Amino acid sequence: MVDIFLNEKFVGTVANQNEFLNTIKSQRREGIIPEKLNVGYDHELNEIHIETTKGRARRPLIIVKDGNSQFTEEHLKKLKEKTISWDDLLKEGVIEYIDSREEENTLVALEEKDVTKDHTHLEISPITILGVCTSLVPFSNFGSSSRLIRGSKLQKQGLGVYTQNYLLRLDTDASILHYPQRPITKTFMHDVFKYDAHAMGQNLTIAVMSYQGYNMQDAVILNRGSVERGLGRTTYFKPFSATELRYSGGLMDQIGIPDKEMKGYRSERDYRNLEDDGIVFTEARLKQDDVLIGKTSPPRFLGSLEEFNIDANTRRESSIALGEGMHGIVDMTFLTENEEGNRLVQTRLRQQRIPEIGDKFASRHGQKGVIGLLVPHVDMPFSSRGTTPDIIFSPHSIPSRMTVSHLLEVISGKVGALAGEYIDATTFDSPSESSLRKQLVNLGFSEDGKETFYNPLTGERMEAKIYTGNIFYLKLKHMVANKLHARAAGRIQLLTRQPVEGRAMGGGLRVGEMEKDCLVAHGASLLLKERFDSDKTVLHVCETCGMFATYDSYKNQAICTRCGGDAKVSPVEMSYAFKLLLDEIRSLGIDSKVELKEKF
Repeated sequence: MVDIFLNEKFVGTVANQNEFLNTIKSQRREGIIPEKLNVGYDHELNEIHIETTKGRARRPLIIVKDGNSQFTEEHLKKLKEKTISWDDLLKEGVIEYIDSREEENTLVALEEKDVTKDHTHLEISPITILGVCTSLVPFSNFGSSSRLIRGSKLQKQGLGVYTQNYLLRLDTDASILHYPQRPITKTFMHDVFKYDAHAMGQNLTIAVMSYQGYNMQDAVILNRGSVERGLGRTTYFKPFSATELRYSGGLMDQIGIPDKEMKGYRSERDYRNLEDDGIVFTEARLKQDDVLIGKTSPPRFLGSLEEFNIDANTRRESSIALGEGMHGIVDMTFLTENEEGNRLVQTRLRQQRIPEIGDKFASRHGQKGVIGLLVPHVDMPFSSRGTTPDIIFSPHSIPSRMTVSHLLEVISGKVGALAGEYIDATTFDSPSESSLRKQLVNLGFSEDGKETFYNPLTGERMEAKIYTGNIFYLKLKHMVANKLHARAAGRIQLLTRQPVEGRAMGGGLRVGEMEKDCLVAHGASLLLKERFDSDKTVLHVCETCGMFATYDSYKNQAICTRCGGDAKVSPVEMSYAFKLLLDEIRSLGIDSKVELKEKF
């Protein structure tokens, strides 16, 4: 007997599992039971699982009966004439949706010529095994699966025109590429996906070579001349908002220029860009600490006794200002109300981002890297035909990753650029390497894609021939301007007196165990003295009883409360975190004492 589970719940048993499975599948194809139902048999546990739950990934497959595909030439003809639709194929039992559990009991053929009597299903097209982003990668059947996954992830991080109405939106982290292009080497999915409507990336001339070691460790070298002509240039938008909140007692925030008597008033210079309504004017150039929206709030924690206190009734300053290292131009301001009916002011800052050292670029094949050097145009290696590459890519990135698809795109991009046509490199249906080689020869170039290059610094011809062509590159959202972080003295936590956490808060950079080991191994162990002094404190300890003494700053005298004024008390430098630990141990009722020794 075989146990049956419906959505993970036991519902009964059957004697003949094959007959039961076949009945369910045939009734589903006939439309007697819902087509959303999937059924799978687990051989190891001898259980049948029926699934109708939401959230399952299901994909369409053509049904095969007795070694024959149910999808015929007649169906294809009717689809082209638009006399039948996809839904009709589902109703006729030509196509069905399979989930991962049911797929375990199927044998799927990739192509119709491979179908045998053992096969149960046929792929509509081999490319349907890939998702949307992965099917955008050209020549992806020439790359390894791990690189394909990376390639599809990188395309989600690529900058372009993410939506046509970006000027009317206030998205948290938005960047727009100034000159997006359609790729020379593309797949059929680019047309289905309407890639041109929201293009991202640019076609670059690439040379696969090392150059003075600046493109080691996956880094790329960019031509400064290309960057100055607009390569990879983006605009970064950052929104800010302020709301006039209502508090108990009829008090509320006010948006406007704060008075000088206000608690927490900044310098007059910080408010210089505000108009009479307290909001910054459009196209104002702002720097760090400049105020965008002036705002004042009622005093916090008003107690009954403080209501008559004049000082307690002064409002406090709570304006929205630019944080550390921020700058930009005010792009647009929106005045509206939120769902509670409170006044809402939203403004957007605009920054032009020109590629700099540390910005991240990637091809569609999982080959990502940061800019290691920006080389002036005159110092870039050039080919015998006078072509100067936009990007220099390290050849050491290829052997271990085995991204043959990356190399094929270079040569197909070259053919497409020279012939003035787009190359369709859809997975499993791409042009062969030999045909690309023939086309290159017909265009008057070497069939292997290599060219003679010259060293710009010496004028000498390079001994090795350099592999060069055209490739589609993406500028990724990871820009060094968003990640640069440094700190001197600054804000500290109230409890531990250690620096606060996070770049946005102006926090500290944590030196952990491994970083400590690096400094010791480097021979800079004395640097640790400085690094680990972020919460340095001086406490007075009684040498007789080991308890903390009290220090009277007025008399400049430390007295032990247990031993009296005669006991010897010494100032000891320690971490505040250690002092906190001793306090917490003492709060448990465990007495602790600090035993002091002479320093030698």
